[in-house]
Amino acid sequence: MTAEKLSFSKALNAALRASLESDPKTLVMGEDVGKLGGVFRITDGLQKDFGEERVIDTPLAESGIIGTAIGLALRGYRPVAEIQFDGFVFPAYDQIVTQLAKMHARALGKIKLPVVIRIPYGGGIGAVEHHSESPEALFTHVAGLKLVTPSNPSDGYWMLRQAIECDDPVIFLEPKGRYWEKGEVDPEGIPDALHTARVARPGTDLTVVAYGPTVRTALQAAKAAEEEGRSLEVVDLRSLSPIDFDTVQRSVERTGRLVVVHEAPVFQGVGAEVAARITERCFYHLEAPVLRVGGFHAPYPPARLEDEYLPGLDRLLDGVDRALAY
Repeated sequence: MTAEKLSFSKALNAALRASLESDPKTLVMGEDVGKLGGVFRITDGLQKDFGEERVIDTPLAESGIIGTAIGLALRGYRPVAEIQFDGFVFPAYDQIVTQLAKMHARALGKIKLPVVIRIPYGGGIGAVEHHSESPEALFTHVAGLKLVTPSNPSDGYWMLRQAIECDDPVIFLEPKGRYWEKGEVDPEGIPDALHTARVARPGTDLTVVAYGPTVRTALQAAKAAEEEGRSLEVVDLRSLSPIDFDTVQRSVERTGRLVVVHEAPVFQGVGAEVAARITERCFYHLEAPVLRVGGFHAPYPPARLEDEYLPGLDRLLDGVDRALAY
């Protein structure tokens, strides 16, 4: 198979298809993933080709979906469970943090739970309440879970395949506002390691760390800053638990400044951990305090206000200006 240009959603579909083909123990399960193909059509055509016993339409019961996935994993399967929208994951939160995340340690390493939980997250689609949230910080605090989030179709394909092959539980966050963006995907290529960050654009004056939906915003900011003679380096974290702090550190040691951007609220967000760690590691290299740009500490607003809530190009560039003013 040669490289081709795919939308983010098609790349994820291709990854699921490849995983189902390569391992008969891989299962896909969730609300409307079968006949409908998922509300975003990520699982389109999979039930038709692999049957109802491997692509399973579940009841509308997130706790039951994850509880069943845990049981299947204990029996040797590799379930890929879909949570239809980010805000629907909370009925399953107890199963995830008290069972899925703890079983390996509780069994002293004798039990493995290769469960992937796919969660479309983030805003930008004009949806109603509980359909555009960014709950990543709630899961990064939980020991025993891995959490990754691709920002482009190629990473979407490879990171989902790697997550399914992993013997540990993985929360796989998909930036739903980027589902329709296209990019090159090479199924014969060599992917980066799952938990490594990547320099998406090199620069010299300031580092912007982003992940998932805000990587495109960071790249847009770098392009706009270039027109003003400023060189921004963009680092795509890709993995939020664990975080590849070494790549971020090397970047900040070169640039001396750091701005972290994410859609989730700034208060207690992933950016706070990145800021704290890099301040510890790069204290003598920093020429300005680490700044954070993100959503407000408020419930996600109605669709007409989400452009004001989400950290767009202007808000990120304002953060860049403040950091460069020191």
